[in-house]
Parts: sequence; structure tokens; C-alpha cells
Amino acid sequence: MTDRVTVIGWDGSPLTAAARSALSAATLVAGAAHHLDLPEVPERAERVRLGSVSLAARRIAGHRGSAVVLADGDPGFFGVVRTLRAPEHGLEVEVVPAVSSVAAAFARAGMPWDDARTVVAHPRTLRRAVNVCRAHPKVAVLTSPGAGPAELALLLEGVHRTFVICEELGTAREQVTVLTSDKAADHVWRDPNVVIVIGGGTGAGTAGMGGGWIAGHEPGYPGGVRGWALPTRAAGAEPLGEGESEQLRAAQLARLGPRTGDLVWDIGSGSGAFTADAARFGAAVIAVDSDLAACTRTDAAARRAGVHAQVVHGHAPQVLERLPEPDVVRVGGGGAAVVAACADRRPERIVAHAANRDEAEAIGAALTSGGYTVECALLQCVELDPRGWEERERSVVFLLSGRAPDRAP
Repeated sequence: MTDRVTVIGWDGSPLTAAARSALSAATLVAGAAHHLDLPEVPERAERVRLGSVSLAARRIAGHRGSAVVLADGDPGFFGVVRTLRAPEHGLEVEVVPAVSSVAAAFARAGMPWDDARTVVAHPRTLRRAVNVCRAHPKVAVLTSPGAGPAELALLLEGVHRTFVICEELGTAREQVTVLTSDKAADHVWRDPNVVIVIGGGTGAGTAGMGGGWIAGHEPGYPGGVRGWALPTRAAGAEPLGEGESEQLRAAQLARLGPRTGDLVWDIGSGSGAFTADAARFGAAVIAVDSDLAACTRTDAAARRAGVHAQVVHGHAPQVLERLPEPDVVRVGGGGAAVVAACADRRPERIVAHAANRDEAEAIGAALTSGGYTVECALLQCVELDPRGWEERERSVVFLLSGRAPDRAP
């Protein structure tokens, strides 16, 4: 049984006294090839090439003696410490940290990073990492083979960003390259690398801009503003009918539950109020409208709310064919035909509204035939003047929502 496991972070700097002491006593050392070539690794120690951390952890758990695991950067920041501490391995872990690769990348770029999002991109999480880059103005991406700068750039097609690509940090082959995202796919990049993705406006809750007090994002209500749906005029938009009411938008947001890493389609964006609301939750949003004036309003509403959205001018459902896969969809216009086209793309949830029962039944049928579980509610909202409790405005609308039973809740 292993006496203890010391995890040593390595950032290219000379090893600390604590790290050298642990290595000198090690009878097993696990790490990547460049770690195992360090002169401080004892010749007598068993060497384990670190591929699968889980497999290495099982081997370490069965080893009799003192084990050391070498890892790039800070091993407690999206690193090996989490896996080694898993209950099934039963390992006691001591950590000698180093500067994380994210901190080093921002240092090379000369930028603060307390207001940045940090994501890990594997082939299985690449799409969600890209959505974070769509939605937020400063993102650090810890890449992996098959999910590197080129793949990020290809999936960001149509969205302009600046990439700061930091290859092999802390080594003699370290290189930092700054270029626009549309050029990144033209190069072959060396692993390991970190990509800082910059652009998309100020964003909501960027702590570093004004001396914020919490890293990454403002807690609680999106953008620091209380409420799920901003009053339409507060969002920098003008109401364009019953489908634009604050109460309906709040109900739609509750059904969809947009979140960081999601891609939201807002089809028939109108005033842009729903686009701004969904983006305030951290989701990436593509807003679509056939009216060029509506596209302009939507872009302005997003900017006033301090969020970024990609606005596409075109007619649905035809324009939807070239858009990336959505997680959730709000259909603000186009009726059953657009709802059916969205259902073909298999988002997790779809919401739409109708002004009368016939239209509601047609939308419900489109969702049902697309394999969605359908809910419908008749929403009536009466705005009152509290000074005399007189009715100001009344809105009645059918709210339909579809949930794909084969997708995660």
C-alpha cells in the first residue's frame, strides 16, 4: 500500500526544495514523458507514463512505497488531484502547487484574468466550450488533442474573436501567437496549449472591468440585475405585441432554463428583449429575424444589456439549416412550420406561443409529431395601475413547450 502520494506541479521553473525532497524519496514516479526525463527523478524509482489518470491511480494504490505524480501547472486546477482523491482509490494526497497554465497564459498576454471564464475542451465538451466563447468576452480554454485552437475556430464560424494561443508553456519551445479566430484553423498547433479567446463586447458581470469582488462572474441574478426578464424598455427595446410581454418572457425562460454552455436560438427576435434575457443567464444566443430593423433592435438590446449575441438576418426555416446545433429554442414567430423545422434539429427544449387555439393546436401537433412531450398553458396577464387599481393593459396568449424525452433534463 502506498505510504503517501505527493503531487508536484511543474511550470518550467526549477523545482522547489519540497518537490526535490519528495522526488528523492520516491519509489514510484508518474508523469508525462517530459516529466520523467527531469534530472531530479531517481534512477531507482519505478516510472509510470501518465496517460489515463484513473489507471495510474489504481497502480499507485497498489504500490508499496512513496509515490510522486508530476503534472503541468497547478495540479489542483482542472488537474490530476481530483481523480487521485476519488474515494475508490483511497489515496492520501499532498500537493506541491505551481503556477497554473491559465495564470501563465494571461501573464504572457499581460492581461488580468479574474474576470475570465475557464473551460476545458475535450472532443465531448468542445461544443459547450465554444458556446462559452460565443457568450463571454474573455475565456481561457484548456485544450486537448482533437479539441484545440483549430477546432475552436472552425466551430466559431461567423463569430469574430481574437485568439491568444500559448503553446508548451514553461518549456524551451514555448510560443505565444496572437491572431484572429478565422486564421487559427490554417495552422498546426503543438500540444499542450492554452487558448485565450477575447471579444464580443463588455459582457455581463465582468469583474475585472470595475474592480469586481468575485472571480469569473457576478453571482445571483444574471448581470447583477434582479429578475428573470427585464422590463422591455429597460432592455433597450420597445414592446412589439403580446409575444413581447415581460411576463411571457419570464415563463419562456423558466421552461427553457438557458445556462452557461448552452446555445439558444431566438427565432423571430422582434425587439431583442428575449435575446438579451437569455444571454444574461450565460448562454450563447443566435437571434434570427427576417426583418432587418428587428435585427438592428436585437443587436442594440443585447449591447444595452451588456451581453453578446449573434444576430442573423434571414427567413426561417430556410436560414436555420446553416446554424450550429441548438440546446434550447424559443420560436417567437413563424408558427408550426418553424417549430417543426426546429424539432428536426433535436434541441432539448422548444417554447413557442400562439394567439389563438387553432394556432396553438397546430404548434402542439408539430411538437408531438417531432417526438416531444408537450405542455400548454393559457396565460392571462392584466397590468393594473396601483394608484386606482384600474386596468391598463390585458394580454392573453397560449404558451407551448416541448421537451425531448431522449435528452438530458
